Formats: sequence, C-alpha cells, structure tokens
Amino acid sequence: MKKFLFSGVAAALFAFSGSSMAANFVAGQDYQVVPHPVKVEKPGKIEVREFFWYGCPHCFTLEPHMQTWLKKIPKDVRFVRTPAAMNPLWEQGARAYYASELLGVRQKAHIQLFEEIHKRQKNILEQAAFAKFYTRYGVSEAKFNSTFKSFPVTSKVAQAKRLAQTYQLSGVPAVVVNGKYIVQGEDQKVIQVMNYLIEKERKAK
Repeated sequence: MKKFLFSGVAAALFAFSGSSMAANFVAGQDYQVVPHPVKVEKPGKIEVREFFWYGCPHCFTLEPHMQTWLKKIPKDVRFVRTPAAMNPLWEQGARAYYASELLGVRQKAHIQLFEEIHKRQKNILEQAAFAKFYTRYGVSEAKFNSTFKSFPVTSKVAQAKRLAQTYQLSGVPAVVVNGKYIVQGEDQKVIQVMNYLIEKERKAK
C-alpha cells in the first residue's frame, strides 16, 4: 500500500493560499500525466475514476472528501469507482464490491463496510468475512458466495486489473481524470487538483 505524505510546510502553505494555488498545480508534482491516454467509457463525458481498496486507510481518509464532491458533481462529469485488484487479497475486496453491486446493496453497504474495517477495527477483508457482513443487508451467505465467484464478477475484476496495469498504478487511492491524469493523496487537495484537471479538460473540448 502506498503512503502519501506531505510536509508540514507544504501543507501550511497550501492551507494559507487556498484556491489561489489552483493555477499553480504542476504535472509531475501535483499529478501525473498518463503516457498513453486511455479512452473513457462514455465519450462526451469527463471521466473521474477512483481506484481504491477497502483495507486501505488512505482510501478511507479520502472517502468523505469524495462523498462531499459527489453531492455537487458537474453534469458533464461521470464518476466511476473501481476496486483495485492488484494482488490476491485486494482481489477479494474487488469481488465483494462487484458482488454487492450485482446484489443491489452496494450503495447501502459501501460506507458502512469502510467504517467497520477502519473505525471498528473489524477484519473484513476476505470472502467469508464479507459474506457474513452482507447478511445484514438481507443477502444470504450462499447467495453472496455464488455471486462472488460468478462470471460477471470475474469479468469486472479482470477489467479492473487491466485498467490498473494500463495506468501503471503502484498504490491506492488513485484518481484518474479523463484517462489522462492521475491524482494521488488522501486529503482535500486531491479534490482541488481533480477540479483543476476537470476544468482543464473542459476548456480543451
């Protein structure tokens, strides 16, 4: 898991200058440019794709900022959440995410699962524990387990793996803007850089 640390001086300067720093966001420093841009799923929309893992504390820290941003998401922006499946343990989390989506409980369970793991220190990172967790949303363990291993979930996990490899990701959280830029971090600055890049893409149309 990649850690994202910002110096106290940099953080203080950023907090002091606020949005005025937006014009000073620099490629290679505040965000990375994807060497070979990836086509977005829905042309005409600016895609924001977040890669995460339920067991990642940095992803949990970023989540409230993402949730606040999602409440005011611009109409020309499409948000896609992608569970990273970059190793066998992370893959189980990705399968759980896609299974919950197919079973119609993702929206109810997503934040709660994060909080169970990080606030209540519950070890819910593998299939058996996930199956027990989702029973509180009316999904039987048998139904969850069959969906967890189903072809649709396996296909989605394979796609998530390919995308992470294409973007050459080494850790999460990672937010990809329009297949061109990667923003990493866990605080409000991620949102500010995202908005800067969204506007950059908007002007480039």
